[in-house]
Amino acid sequence: MEDKTLYTVTIFSENTVGLLSQVTSVFTRRQLNIETLSVSPSALEGIHKFTVTVYCDEDMIKKVVLQIDKRVDVLKSYYNTNDELIHQEIALYKLSTPDFLKIESVEGLIRKYNARILDINENSVVLEKTGHYQETQNLFEELSKTIGVLQFIRSGRVAITKSKIERLSDMLSELDKQYKPKE
Repeated sequence: MEDKTLYTVTIFSENTVGLLSQVTSVFTRRQLNIETLSVSPSALEGIHKFTVTVYCDEDMIKKVVLQIDKRVDVLKSYYNTNDELIHQEIALYKLSTPDFLKIESVEGLIRKYNARILDINENSVVLEKTGHYQETQNLFEELSKTIGVLQFIRSGRVAITKSKIERLSDMLSELDKQYKPKE
C-alpha cells in the first residue's frame, strides 16, 4: 500500500447554498479526515474556490476529485501536492502581557519567527505568524513551554498553483471555443 501524502484539493464552483456540505460528504463517505478547509471568491468573477487538504494515497484522491466533479454546482476540481503549490496558513496567538514582557528578548522572538504584534493592551498580546504549518506550530510550541498560550487559532491552507494562470481559466477558455458559433 502507498504511503499517505498530503494533497490539496482545489474546487471551483458557483456560490451555492449547501455545496460545502455536499463536498465534505464526499470525504466523509470515504472515511477521509479533512485537515484544513478554506473557501473564498476566486480571481474569476462569480466563481468561488474551496481549498481542502487531506492525507490519503493517490488512487483515493483521484476517486474523490472525480466524485466532486460530478456535483452539479462544481465547475472543476483538481488535486496537487505541496511542490506544485505556493501555500500559507495564518496563526494567531493570545498571550498574557505581563508574561510576554518577561521574555528575555521579545524582539528576538518576533524576528526569529518573522511574527508581528497585532494588538497589545494591559492584559494580552496577540501575535500573528504567517507560514507553513510547521512554522506556525514551532512558534506555538516555544510560546507554550516558555510562557503559556491563552488562545490559539490557525487558518486553513490558502494556496495557488505555480502555473501562470488558474487551471480553471484554461478549461473555461476551451469550453468557450467549443460553444462559440462559427462565422
